[in-house]
Amino acid sequence: MTKVIHKQVDQEVHEGSQLFREFPFPSYQEWRKAAEQSLKGASFEEKLVLKTYEEILLQPMYRKEDIEGLSHLSSLPGAAPYVRGTRALGYREKTWEVCQELVYSTPLEFNEAAKNDLERGQTMLNLVLDQASSLGQDPNQALPEKVGKGGVSISSLQDLNKAFAGIDLEQTPLLIQAGCVGLPIYCMVIEHAQQAGMDINKLRGCIGMDPFGMLVKEGELPFSMEKAYDLMAHLTLWAKEETPGLKTILVQGDPYHNAGANAVQELAFSLASGVEYIREIRKRGLSIEEIAPKILFSFSIGSNFFMEISKLRAARLLWSQIIAAFGGDEEAQKMTIHARTSAWNKTKYDPYVNILRGTSEAFAAIIGGVDSLHVSPFDEAIRPADEFSRRIARNTQIILEKEAHLSKVADISGGSWYVESLTDALAKKAWIEFQYIESAGGMFKTLNSGYVQAEIKDISDKRLNNIGLRKDKFVGTNMYSNLSEQKLSENKEDRQYVYQTRCVEIGNNRRSNDRSNKEAMLNKLRISKGGIVPLSLQAIQGGATLSEWIQAISQTDEISPTIQALNIHRGAEHFEALRVKAEIYKERNGSYPKVFLANMGPLSQHKPRADFSIGFFEVGGFEVISNNGFETVDQAVQAALTSGTSIVVICSNDAAYPEIVPQLAQKLKQENPDIILFVAGLPNPEQAEQFKQAGVDEFVHMQSNCYDMLFELQQRKGVGI
Repeated sequence: MTKVIHKQVDQEVHEGSQLFREFPFPSYQEWRKAAEQSLKGASFEEKLVLKTYEEILLQPMYRKEDIEGLSHLSSLPGAAPYVRGTRALGYREKTWEVCQELVYSTPLEFNEAAKNDLERGQTMLNLVLDQASSLGQDPNQALPEKVGKGGVSISSLQDLNKAFAGIDLEQTPLLIQAGCVGLPIYCMVIEHAQQAGMDINKLRGCIGMDPFGMLVKEGELPFSMEKAYDLMAHLTLWAKEETPGLKTILVQGDPYHNAGANAVQELAFSLASGVEYIREIRKRGLSIEEIAPKILFSFSIGSNFFMEISKLRAARLLWSQIIAAFGGDEEAQKMTIHARTSAWNKTKYDPYVNILRGTSEAFAAIIGGVDSLHVSPFDEAIRPADEFSRRIARNTQIILEKEAHLSKVADISGGSWYVESLTDALAKKAWIEFQYIESAGGMFKTLNSGYVQAEIKDISDKRLNNIGLRKDKFVGTNMYSNLSEQKLSENKEDRQYVYQTRCVEIGNNRRSNDRSNKEAMLNKLRISKGGIVPLSLQAIQGGATLSEWIQAISQTDEISPTIQALNIHRGAEHFEALRVKAEIYKERNGSYPKVFLANMGPLSQHKPRADFSIGFFEVGGFEVISNNGFETVDQAVQAALTSGTSIVVICSNDAAYPEIVPQLAQKLKQENPDIILFVAGLPNPEQAEQFKQAGVDEFVHMQSNCYDMLFELQQRKGVGI
């Protein structure tokens, strides 16, 4: 029976190939000629070739010739240089970890969410420290607004015991983004596991120290870079023997991405950070085979689908080459990647659209071959995620695995002419940027000089300009806004209450410990020249807090680095601010600020520009009053004055404007000089000057910077002031 089926399939394939031979096979030149003819004189390059923020030209069509000569094409999944993944069978061998961040302020809140989600599809525990803890500050020593901000407040072993209570860490891998305090947090985890009777040799995941990641976010560290490297070396060496399944070094590309960096910059700066960590730890006696497997890279996944797939593939390619240059074997050349969907492109308005954004980004991350993944809850930009939004985000990953079957094929994108070409282009550009950083003295020196910050700001400014022009679109925010949408409640945490509660808890913890024993352990830590991990374990077991540990290991003559922190933000924030001002105006005046459309002529004449104008002004929180059009100028003037608004937009076609615009403008301004008058469209310079002399203030069109115009309009009309 099987032979019969195979014979039938072969016959159908043969007949199909014979059928296609009857059709001509056009060459690329023939296709391009036809495409240029369809453009009717417009430039092929301007219309069909897209230039990205990475200065890569995306072609409208890719061919086999575009990837000829690429050396990595001959490699297989699971083989160096690992472009196609680090496992031969891809996710069939081991699927990615569902590693959702649980961003709650207190250990008890975190524990409740963790136990709930681990029973419902989450496979890896992801603990993000709050701003204070990441810097090694106890709650009673930190600014109140830093306590519980962006993560869990963990200051002592007692706190960590509460956070992990009832969770089997032998069965559950964990990711702790530990900032500057990787070593004491690691010690807390070890003590917690041992007290609970767990075998620490079975612990898996990463408790990652990332001083550069902390430095670019906060602009400072609590100790010198030399001390940071010392701590990383001590921790990595000790963990190699005692907890071989735990990584200890984290390299975060997320801060660069969330400051507006392009994919080349995120790659280059992350790779340069990893290289500097390796170089410094090697100086302290560890080999490349001991260091490289202990590093976890974390990248953010943005909305440019194929670019993000290619970014992850290029990252593995370049990292393999880097480790090989250090003399590392093929096993050491494997890059482990955690990813999170972008925070930069999530919005507060129309937040359910964030579900679609997160799904697309998760799809790209999985095709790109991540080892673990966090999908942003749709309300991440608004409030701490609740059980519903956590479930939707978590189930996004589970559906992609179980129902979309993304785990069934190794290297889904392998062989794609587009993806392979883009991977190569990204890798080459990132390598050039990486080499520049190396030639300038490494990552710390380029951060200290401000080079990295300036490069990212240049791209960020371009992004913000394009967002203002609405070339880069945020559906529901700078395009297609809905003024009547039902906003999500923010459920803002009482930060002062969290701060006060945590201060009380840390005070109680200190009083419950043997002070003399703790001080003795900390004093040993102060004077020790080695054995820092065992001594830290004793101090943590004795009740030492993060701040006390920091003070013990820091020397008074150390110079702590300070740099210009990155401006981490979301792309939609400017437009969201316009909406907030309009909402304040509505609360005070009973309605949104209004714009009247003076639609002239029949529907077919004014509708295209009327629709454009409605979308243009609504994104700034302006309520637009439209109509079916006026036959005469006097009718339009009377309706505009009756509307009670002092903002009017004339909408019609170019042929009608020379006759109606001057009349309408003059009559409106005579009746109400305070009216701000717009014309929808872009007339030629001579005509525009005539219209302005008649009373027109400005023109709205596809090339207008929507944000700048609406910001100025709000200022002139006192909106939100």
